Amino acid sequence: MKIAVMGAGAVGCYYGGMLARAGHAVVLIGRPEHVAAVRRDGLAMDTQSFLEHVPIDASSEPGAVQGARLLLCCVKSTDTETAAAAMAPHLDPDALVLSLQNGVDNAERLQALLPQTVAPAVVYVATEMAGAGRVKHHGRGDLVIGPSAFSGDLAKLFADAGVPVQISDNVAGALWAKLIVNCAYNALSAITQLPYGRLVQGAGVEDVMRDVLHECLAVAQAAGVTVPPDIPEAVQRIARTMPGQISSTAQDLARHKASEIDHLNGYVLRKGETLGIPTPVNRVLHAVVKLLESR
Repeated sequence: MKIAVMGAGAVGCYYGGMLARAGHAVVLIGRPEHVAAVRRDGLAMDTQSFLEHVPIDASSEPGAVQGARLLLCCVKSTDTETAAAAMAPHLDPDALVLSLQNGVDNAERLQALLPQTVAPAVVYVATEMAGAGRVKHHGRGDLVIGPSAFSGDLAKLFADAGVPVQISDNVAGALWAKLIVNCAYNALSAITQLPYGRLVQGAGVEDVMRDVLHECLAVAQAAGVTVPPDIPEAVQRIARTMPGQISSTAQDLARHKASEIDHLNGYVLRKGETLGIPTPVNRVLHAVVKLLESR
């Protein structure tokens, strides 16, 4: 199967690389310097179970999505509409678009601009780019998707590539659970530039994270979303399972790039305002990260 990855950053390279290792014809669509490195040396994958250079196609042109049966959209949430517009003229009519993005509304935003079927996936993986053409995997790698006519085939496709997939009838709740984890960790990791394991050792940090959690749960409840009951334990577990991970928001700030904070704590803030739910801790974290972005 031809598979295209739109937005070949850390997440896109990990899943694209795993699928390429399983024998699929994968093309990574990303920045020119990254594309040049992949074309020259293959994709360097440093994972918890293997270290190798994976032969894989790469392009900096959106037109490379043509002919793909499956498209993994892995661009930043801030680039969702731009990516959809760039892909639209080239996507096959029967292609399936799978959103592997942070935030809870990217699939809806893509679907509003694309006639192809768009499905959300909840991504649980700790990765980072270790240089052009090099992806470093720190932990996990599983996905959650919703039930559909194609979900069984999709789960098998990923499972055969070493990627566990759970099919859930509450993807909205799973997306919110991931959002809550991101809201609890990303901004604090970005502000301090600390990995999760070190972050939670700070005086009062777990109390702040608990406040973020409670605000997010209140907004989710008001929005009619059923969040899994184990989310408090899941938030705590992240620091144990990914102690060396620095958040994607922290990585963006370190590289002087715009982050996705508007679609994380900022999304909770806006949704809370719409629903009449106060979110003061999310407001502060969002404001501080935006200040750091503007330096």
